[in-house]
Amino acid sequence: MNDASPLPVVIVGGGFSGAMLAARLAERGQASILIERGDAFGPGVAYSTTNDAHRLNVRAGRMGAVADRPDDFIDWLAAHHPDQADPDGFAPRRLYGLYVRNRLTTTETAHPGLIRRLSGAVIAVEGRSAILSTGERVEGRAVVLATGNPAPRTTPTGEAGRIIANPWTPDALTPVRPDDDILILGAGLTMVDVLLTLSSQGWRGRATAVSRRGLLPRAHGQHHDAPIDLPPEALSGPQSARLAVARRLARAHGWRRVMEGYRPITLDLWRAASEAERARFLRHLRPWWDVHRHRIAPEIAAELDQLLGEGRLTVRAGRILDIEASANHVTVHLAGEAAQTLAAPWLIDCTGPGHDATATPSTAALIAEGRARLDPLRLGLDLDQSGRVRHADGTPDPDLYVLGPPARAAFWETIAVPDIRQRIEALALALTA
Repeated sequence: MNDASPLPVVIVGGGFSGAMLAARLAERGQASILIERGDAFGPGVAYSTTNDAHRLNVRAGRMGAVADRPDDFIDWLAAHHPDQADPDGFAPRRLYGLYVRNRLTTTETAHPGLIRRLSGAVIAVEGRSAILSTGERVEGRAVVLATGNPAPRTTPTGEAGRIIANPWTPDALTPVRPDDDILILGAGLTMVDVLLTLSSQGWRGRATAVSRRGLLPRAHGQHHDAPIDLPPEALSGPQSARLAVARRLARAHGWRRVMEGYRPITLDLWRAASEAERARFLRHLRPWWDVHRHRIAPEIAAELDQLLGEGRLTVRAGRILDIEASANHVTVHLAGEAAQTLAAPWLIDCTGPGHDATATPSTAALIAEGRARLDPLRLGLDLDQSGRVRHADGTPDPDLYVLGPPARAAFWETIAVPDIRQRIEALALALTA
């Protein structure tokens, strides 16, 4: 039997993580207050796009928002958009945003009064309360920080607006003219979305993407790759030895099958790793892990290949030494043996989320008062295995949780729906039992 409390759970962040937690809590009889800075509850940044060139990075058949109903999204597509109901396909992210909104609203209808939506900016967390910029105090039985991915924090704004520091800001890319050349910081998934957006707007220029190692996201296969059973020597021992085993397995079975073998046990491996092992992974292996683990749809990879083949996309490996912006162009100086200078009318920051807990007012205040502390590797807030925030002395806070991308210090893989929905289920159980 559920042990729901009459006091609501206060959820800070109304994107996918927060909205789907509120829905799951309601299904278990627990009330919640869902606080979102704007009025778009449900999809968050990733699924708010209206551009159908932006596709899911996970096959639709694995994108159900509920842990025990992985086919839920496919069932919804079959009912509302049957032409997209391919479990092996990569549906437009716009449709996934509609699905998330629909799940939230139907849950509200089925469980009236258990989900309260509140628009406002949370500036502090005190006890079991969230404090809004208006001064309003929202009190509950616990607080969950589900604030999603923060904006990039690599570049300054730039003179004359020539540096686009956050491409996800509405209309951020509209100043780029069809024939303008661009420089892009980062060569990952954000870069892919930016190029797709510009191309859909009729952009015909050239792009130069700069990243430390010059790696592009790999593509999914045409069909799901069955995972292989990883041998013990791939799971324990020195990292160099495990890497050698993984490479041998990739040559024998294909790297996609090897990555699928790691997927369900990634959390266990992360938890078992020492701080030194995690640091070595982040320093040496993370870029290769990211491009193989977080893949793009085959049709999107084909568009990238076309841009590369036409000479309209060039990828440079290098470290940024300096950025200079003038009224007409931006110049980037690269350091190292391949030192060079690049210039274009625009610079777009695609380095991805700027995970800096000290830069967010509410979490910075928690750290300052000793109610929270940073993870030793500064990945984010330090959490226990239940997602509870650790105080400065390491004691878990019984009333303060973190969910979704900001919880990566404890769980590592916390940005894909199949991973987040497992955390939602575990947290819903913890808050109602």
